Amino acid sequence: MAAKPQFLTPEGKAQLQAELESLINVKRPALAEQLREAIEAGDISESAAYEDAKHQQGMLEGRILDLQQILRSAQIIADTPDGPHSSVALGLRVTIVGQDGVEEQYRLVGSAEARASERRISNESPLGKALIGKKVGDKVTVNAPAGSLQFTIKDIGH
Repeated sequence: MAAKPQFLTPEGKAQLQAELESLINVKRPALAEQLREAIEAGDISESAAYEDAKHQQGMLEGRILDLQQILRSAQIIADTPDGPHSSVALGLRVTIVGQDGVEEQYRLVGSAEARASERRISNESPLGKALIGKKVGDKVTVNAPAGSLQFTIKDIGH
């Protein structure tokens, strides 16, 4: 079964590749050294250092596999020219206005790059799904745990 595409910006792909390189070339060898030292220290059946290093190793190898899968199935979001855009698409910034009149701006990205703290939302999130393909002036409704929220698209840009 083919993996679903992972939409990435060029910067996002570079960041994930850098993280993968660091994990493989820096963290993995350092963790192997920790394991070697814990084993050399003696009885590993009751060694907290050994158990901690094994746990870290499992987490590290899991992240490496995740990154490799994301990068294998990556589809780069094409750079779009600056200026107005006719509809919301991946890679674009969208300014929305809530029912309370508060403006918010988000960049629509693939799930591997989504970071709410950086105002980067996934195209798979409820808001992202609602925004895709919409135009300036369109109203979108998002079903949230607190109820339905309505937003108006104010601007679409790069």
